[in-house]
Amino acid sequence: MRNPIVISVAIALAGIAGSAVADANLAKAKNCLACHTVDTKLVGPSFKDVAKKYAADKAAPDNLAKKIREGGAGVWGQIPMPANPQVNAAEAATLAKWVLSLK
Repeated sequence: MRNPIVISVAIALAGIAGSAVADANLAKAKNCLACHTVDTKLVGPSFKDVAKKYAADKAAPDNLAKKIREGGAGVWGQIPMPANPQVNAAEAATLAKWVLSLK
């Protein structure tokens, strides 16, 4: 007989890993990777640099989701981040949460 606790933990871990992959796929689908990468600066900052900068900011998930949709300028230098109207509010929240989870 299989241990139900072990099975539950395995399912939970699979869900977490699947979510990370799904969110990376969402970033790709929404063209985030045209300007950003996970580890290194491209046109914009790396996602890990964003996560590090806002690690202690409790308002970061909402503020970042808004910036994803509306764009912004000046935080990371002269190059502005364009608005992304193709990203709906739920997708922006998912992307923000994923970016902020990167270490």
